[in-house]
Amino acid sequence: MKAMQINDYGPASDLTLVDVAKPTINDDQILVQIGASGVNPVDTYIRSGVNNYTASFPHTPGNDGAGTVVEVGRNVAGFQVGQRVYFSRNLTGSAAEYAVALPTHTFPLADALSFAEGACLGVPYTTAHRALFGRAHAQAGDRVLIHGATGAVGIAAVQLALSAGMDVVASAGTQEGADLLRAQGVETVIMHTEEGYLKPFQSLDTGFDVIIEMLANHNLDQDLKALAFGGCVAIIGNRGTVEINPRDLMARDAAVMGVALANCKPAELQRIAKAMLPLFEKGVLKPVIRREYSLTELPQAHEDVMKSGAQGNLVVSVQ
Repeated sequence: MKAMQINDYGPASDLTLVDVAKPTINDDQILVQIGASGVNPVDTYIRSGVNNYTASFPHTPGNDGAGTVVEVGRNVAGFQVGQRVYFSRNLTGSAAEYAVALPTHTFPLADALSFAEGACLGVPYTTAHRALFGRAHAQAGDRVLIHGATGAVGIAAVQLALSAGMDVVASAGTQEGADLLRAQGVETVIMHTEEGYLKPFQSLDTGFDVIIEMLANHNLDQDLKALAFGGCVAIIGNRGTVEINPRDLMARDAAVMGVALANCKPAELQRIAKAMLPLFEKGVLKPVIRREYSLTELPQAHEDVMKSGAQGNLVVSVQ
């Protein structure tokens, strides 16, 4: 089969298309023929060996993917050959024609979604759902800021928050990003490139119940000042250190919490997938795909996913 691989930690340009044997499964695994592979920042961390991520080599990137079940292990229940699925983790890498998937991290793909859209679900939508509901315990009527909302996780968080009846404010860095957020139904869009853009919200009366933060090293200090009493910041993304004043937390009885999909247990993953499935079927949740790449264009996708000004998901078409 065809796969994109790298033989040691290195830049995206080291990724190469190779012919390798189709993987085999054991009795507890699933073999999926890949229709599309999702591209997320974590894929670049694993490829380059940064942020405490490691890989074994040769390495095929790709945690997320969607496709068709072609083999089911004897001990696996709930899946059948020919079934359309997506996954949030796999054992062999989704930037390939086939991947070995785990039943604990594989879920039915809504009929309303294409494989390309299905490849957007594993990391972005699961992370956004867990941040809002599993960690921040957001609920209808809460005032929520999605801080850095135009990327894959941000768009997912916007859609989930709006569908749950929350009052959503979202930030963008470009006019194109702001237009995208308004098209998603966000009425109040703020530009995080403008000086003092959070100041109107930095009081107990105007602050947020929940802030979903995509770049904590840049924003956390100002986020804390924009919380309502009892509010919280859920950190999804971070690329460095930041200095804060804990008194901003104390004055509000506020909290800061981390969100890492790797910490999500299988039972919680199953609950999240079941909660989202009818919303995908009804079109309430709909991934935004910024660009689709061919398998050989994976190096460019790895470069693009780390650029600022993201607007939706990046997907590699495999079929």
